[in-house]
Amino acid sequence: MPALKSLIAIFCLCLPVALVAGEAAPSAEEQAYFQQLRSLGWVNGPTSVDVAGNSKLVVPEGFVFLGTADTKKFLELNQNFGSGNEVLLAPKNLEWSAYFEFEDAGYVKDDEQIDAAALLKTFKENTEAANEERKRRGWPALHVIDWAAPPKYNAMTKRLEWASLLESEGSRSVNFSTKVLGRRGHTSVVLVVAPTGLASAEAALNSVLQGYQFNSGETYAEWRPGDKVAEYGLAALVLGGAAAVATKKGFWAVLAGFLGAAWKFVAAGVVGVGAWIKSRFAKKSA
Repeated sequence: MPALKSLIAIFCLCLPVALVAGEAAPSAEEQAYFQQLRSLGWVNGPTSVDVAGNSKLVVPEGFVFLGTADTKKFLELNQNFGSGNEVLLAPKNLEWSAYFEFEDAGYVKDDEQIDAAALLKTFKENTEAANEERKRRGWPALHVIDWAAPPKYNAMTKRLEWASLLESEGSRSVNFSTKVLGRRGHTSVVLVVAPTGLASAEAALNSVLQGYQFNSGETYAEWRPGDKVAEYGLAALVLGGAAAVATKKGFWAVLAGFLGAAWKFVAAGVVGVGAWIKSRFAKKSA
């Protein structure tokens, strides 16, 4: 397995790659890509890391973490928008990845009913509009196909969750999104995975989320009168929070807000890095 060893040496994250006999060596472009991945500041679990200064995340054994600066580099390396505020968590083989970001937008009231069909229509329209920016950057268009799971709020865990089925250049992926509500805002968690891996990745992420918590004084239950209250509810969270209520500012202002806020829902890539590597190097089945 010399070719496999050389590939792992390039990337150094023990990716699950099985090369067939006679498989072509990585191209110069692929080697450059792996080298850039290797240069990022990967943090290996088990460990505990601070997120946005108001919460902690336990990175389990077998998982890796990137801080904000390296997460932004990772996103742009994979042709996606990054705000510079996300952090990345993923299994070492990168078969899926999750992105955490806190938005200091205030306390979100959770007493709103959600119209999934109306939200899907708006989500599709906003994504098509944002494709103009992807085109300007030379990136392929991205389309929202349907909900893989419609938005649903859990009042016990204070988590709003949904999953979007996406398509680009004939390939499909799922973004599974979670909003964890806190006293002063909410943490967005976006899981990106191939559709066939959603069930196992979602289960793994839910297990990881048990190790994520707001610090004392920052939890949803600790809200006090006088604290800032968000100008939107649960439905707007699905569409990007503040960007979804900016319609009075005009189309381009809304689009800019969508790219900066809501776009993180699809910011993690159409095909996960691990899935791409396996499609490039894995042995084909009979």
